[in-house]
Amino acid sequence: MREKVILITGAAGEIGQALVHSLAANGTNKLLTLDLSPMPAEFRGLSTHIVGDILDGRLFERLVTQYDFDIIFHLAALLSTRAEFSPELAHRVNVEGTLSLLKLAAEQSQARNRPVRFIFPSSIAAYGLPNLEIKARDEYVREWDWNMPTTMYGCNKLYCEMLGSYFCHHYQRLAVNRPVMLDFRSLRFPGLISAFTLPTGGTTDYGPEMIHAAAQGKPYACFVRPDSRLPFMVMPDAVKALLLLAESPRANLTRDVYNVTSFSISAAEIRQRVLDAFPGAQIDYAIDERRQGIVDSWPAGINDRAAQRDWGWRANYDVERAFNEYLIPNIRQRYE
Repeated sequence: MREKVILITGAAGEIGQALVHSLAANGTNKLLTLDLSPMPAEFRGLSTHIVGDILDGRLFERLVTQYDFDIIFHLAALLSTRAEFSPELAHRVNVEGTLSLLKLAAEQSQARNRPVRFIFPSSIAAYGLPNLEIKARDEYVREWDWNMPTTMYGCNKLYCEMLGSYFCHHYQRLAVNRPVMLDFRSLRFPGLISAFTLPTGGTTDYGPEMIHAAAQGKPYACFVRPDSRLPFMVMPDAVKALLLLAESPRANLTRDVYNVTSFSISAAEIRQRVLDAFPGAQIDYAIDERRQGIVDSWPAGINDRAAQRDWGWRANYDVERAFNEYLIPNIRQRYE
């Protein structure tokens, strides 16, 4: 008999580590984690970890003979900045990997006659605003506004949202006996900041990079303009959103894709908060026009009323709590 598990891909990344820690704390969840990298030493024993590639079809063929995936958190991805330099690789990882896993989850749903819950973190990169005037005018975008991404990562995420909805509602719809469909649910995250892991390849990384550099006494050159404003969320709220959505009854959901957010803040405001906490910090600006263009195309805020209404979403950390209670104390302690 196959063992029932929660599968987490990309588990060694920023979101993955926080999610594994939270799910393992329950004490009853059996976790199967997958990543190209080993889990950090402090996570050993919290899951059955496999070092492997989501593009390895033979690996998943072996795994489905051993495990029943009750819930899949599909976190593995090539992030926004890195994806711009390797668009073909980004497509393979972000789209082909997701498509293979969606098909596997759909087939498992049919085999066990019960939907697999497939949780997919998407991103504000799915948006693409044409200019700064529109960005200022349409400050809080809804899920269906400006779905015209300008990056490979954004195109990948938007397409995978649509693939998930297809497998959830339409896959094999012409079959004589309509099969059990998988249960696809997606979150569009703002920029995420963790106090415990270092950012790797995201366009919103200037926020956490400022704090980590200041805590180490290192100078930092922010790669976007001081007035660049984006929505952000700290990692505990990101994990809370993933778990809330995963646990919500399907009947309560009116959408497959939901916005979630916490606070919006400019690069200059982040810099000032970091300087308040680390008065000697050296933070200047060295604008990267390519990354600046990406940030300019993303909304300054997102409307998450649907998530609030359907499954009770509320962020625990506003900007004050995020910096004063979570980010600054924990990052300071990390380097002391």
